[in-house]
Amino acid sequence: MEKYVLLAMFSQVLLTLTVMVVMGRRRFSAARNKTITMQDFATMQLNNAGDDVHIAGRNFINQFEIPVLFFVACLAALQLNAAGYVFITLAWGFVISRVIHSIIHLGSNSVKPRYYSFLLGCLLVLTMWVLLVMRVFAL
Repeated sequence: MEKYVLLAMFSQVLLTLTVMVVMGRRRFSAARNKTITMQDFATMQLNNAGDDVHIAGRNFINQFEIPVLFFVACLAALQLNAAGYVFITLAWGFVISRVIHSIIHLGSNSVKPRYYSFLLGCLLVLTMWVLLVMRVFAL
């Protein structure tokens, strides 16, 4: 069972690294097109960069916010031997919600579906934590 939790965690890591590559490509494309200069990177004042550059940067930052709670929950589940079928399903649901969120954010950036995918991920992580607390306190 533990291997499926680890695979979900690895998938989230791959998503983060994929978003990092997208962000880098967009930034260097803006520099190549002279929208921003290489010196702008010294202070990260990318004010003249296009929306696509800012959106990719924001999505990359998103990968270090709620996913932190996901990683800690997964590590706790592994340590407590609490990674059953429900937990694994929730973990994979979270990763899928993050992939959908990133596809929307980096693509059409349609706010409503992006929000719903974000909210779903948050609810899945909350449920993972509730399961862990119930397991620890035998509720």
